[in-house]
Amino acid sequence: MHSRSVAIVTGGSRGIGAAISERLTVDGYAVVINYAGRRDDAVALASRLVAQGGEAVALQADVSDPVAVQRLFDATEARYGGVDVLVNNAGVMDLAPVAQVDDAAFDRLVAINLKGSFNCMREAAHRLRSGGRIINFSSSVIGLRLETYGAYSATKAAVEALTTVLSRELRGRSITVNAVAPGPTATDLFLEGKSPELIERMAKMNPLERLGTPADIAAVVSFLAGPQGGWINGQVIRANGGMV
Repeated sequence: MHSRSVAIVTGGSRGIGAAISERLTVDGYAVVINYAGRRDDAVALASRLVAQGGEAVALQADVSDPVAVQRLFDATEARYGGVDVLVNNAGVMDLAPVAQVDDAAFDRLVAINLKGSFNCMREAAHRLRSGGRIINFSSSVIGLRLETYGAYSATKAAVEALTTVLSRELRGRSITVNAVAPGPTATDLFLEGKSPELIERMAKMNPLERLGTPADIAAVVSFLAGPQGGWINGQVIRANGGMV
């Protein structure tokens, strides 16, 4: 039996996911860095974390495929003996006014953000050891109700609904289910294609007057995954500097 607690981080190869993977290895977890297509990024991150004294491995799975998600949990159990923490971080963003969202974009958002999160939650509900943690990812844009974020926000609102319901369904197993809803966070994905003026304006939207960092979000995940967060359950934590 493996002595460390074991965490799966979906979409764990870059941005917020990579920061979470790193933070959880520092916290002492064996971390499975899940990726869909970015194998090189995931393998390089796992190698770096191992070199720093952590326990990490990169495993491929498209979360929108339920069979792939089962295999991901199978492989994790085979390697480490069980799963204690699921961080449901994998997601995509595609922005357009509702009137202009094409079917392919809508289907991709639903397949990855909603069905992908659901597939992982469903598997975790069967697989997680007693005392485990499920940490989903929403977004603070739900509260902002920004134009062009309609379809994206809809997938995240659904994740929030599932979070609360699943937390009640896992009664008696000491497993908590929560969601983290970041505000604007300085990742490559976020900064790409935005003017300095727009970035500055978004940074000023919260009273702390800065963008979040991936490490800020990873700290919230660390809290929820660890013993200090054990009494938080069925909640959405808006990690956004007080924006909404």
